[in-house]
Amino acid sequence: MTTAQLLPGQKVEEVRALQAGPDGGEPVRVAVIGDGVNDAPALAAADVSIAVGSIGSDAALESADIVLLSDDLGRVPWAVRLARATRRTIAVNLAFAGGVIVAMGMVVVIGSLFGLRVPMALGVVAHEGGTVVVVVNSLRLLWFAADRRRPG
Repeated sequence: MTTAQLLPGQKVEEVRALQAGPDGGEPVRVAVIGDGVNDAPALAAADVSIAVGSIGSDAALESADIVLLSDDLGRVPWAVRLARATRRTIAVNLAFAGGVIVAMGMVVVIGSLFGLRVPMALGVVAHEGGTVVVVVNSLRLLWFAADRRRPG
């Protein structure tokens, strides 16, 4: 739903009414996109607030959860896709790093059961190698295609 030509107080009332849900039913999450001082109260009241434009007011930029430095609203879906890709990358990195530590712990425990000593250098190489893999995996986000315009 798009609403325009409202005063700041009316914008907040509209956000609150939308959040209450249709006919007072299930609450609804509301996103507000704005760029000026008049949008700051509505941005603060929204569940998700997006300030657009590099010359947006300081109040709008401070109130927003997300700041897009471009005036292009087509970047909003891109920002959502980037955020989702970032969350996936974090989950993969945590799983991989944890897996390396658990695997090395198992090697040490199993080795000690059979009287084998696992060299500390092996643990250091495995841990630091895992760290390098995590960093390289994270660097992939730098090449996230900014110009992909597929829906959602």
